[in-house]
Amino acid sequence: MFETIMSMVLTSSFGFAILRITTPILFAALAAVVAEKAGVCNIGLEGIMMISSLFGVLFAYWTNSWLVGVIAAVVVGTLVAMIIAIFALKLKTDIILAGIAINLVGGGGTTFALYMFTGLKGNTAGLTTPQMLTPRINIPLIQDIPVIGEIFSGHSILTYVAFILVAVVWVMLYKTSLGLRIRAVGENSHAADSVGVSVLKTQYIALALSGALSGLGGAYMSMYYSQSWNTGIVAGRGFIALAAQAMGQGEPIGAMFASLFFGFATALSTKLEGMQGFSSYLVASIPYAVTILGLVLYAISTMKRVKKHRAKTEAK
Repeated sequence: MFETIMSMVLTSSFGFAILRITTPILFAALAAVVAEKAGVCNIGLEGIMMISSLFGVLFAYWTNSWLVGVIAAVVVGTLVAMIIAIFALKLKTDIILAGIAINLVGGGGTTFALYMFTGLKGNTAGLTTPQMLTPRINIPLIQDIPVIGEIFSGHSILTYVAFILVAVVWVMLYKTSLGLRIRAVGENSHAADSVGVSVLKTQYIALALSGALSGLGGAYMSMYYSQSWNTGIVAGRGFIALAAQAMGQGEPIGAMFASLFFGFATALSTKLEGMQGFSSYLVASIPYAVTILGLVLYAISTMKRVKKHRAKTEAK
């Protein structure tokens, strides 16, 4: 059985599946990184992805353009994140409760919105046309390389955008004045305020960026991964992304590797579902079990770092 699993894992199609599955998690993980750097926890990633994925596919249908759909998903994701920001930052509502409310709206409100706008119940499969789906990109030269080309070429354009954004977010956080303000506010808001940095404005911007990144993840889910919208489309990826952000130490590159780890676990569970001798219920739990395991390992490593820091402080 082990040999069967290894022969399945060590294939180019499995590598292709990992990148395909990792993409929406990575978008949401980067969203969580940006928000967390500003000292705010965007726990509403799941709901933002649900809402943006629906409106992305609807706008793509109304305009018969995938690009308009992606832009609409980004705009909607940003607006929903701004709702969280207004409740949390201006009205002083607990941001966790605001995020939970958005997740609930994403779960139930989207079904009502779908029916209100289209008369459909549950999914948009009947609306899908080729023009609504994000195009696949074949990378010149790389596509002709055996194995490597089969893994890295032929993905949705949003997959490549996701991995490019890892570098973009890192540069934004560590090489720009905006990133400096975001990190300053997240590390010590009082100190940042004392030197003239607007804490609220910076947190609004961080949450807006977080919403836009989540919107891209939502667009990917409905306009490529599932090729339509349905009520269970996000399937916990927003929460998995929060775990990826934590496991990645709140850094873009770390979040990318953690997202790849979760992508591997999800791809493995998907492949095992079609094999005899494995319980479908047990296989379906693999991504969530890996999430818990990852958080446990993260907690242990954090505790060790805290103990080392205390030991050094006491020694001084």
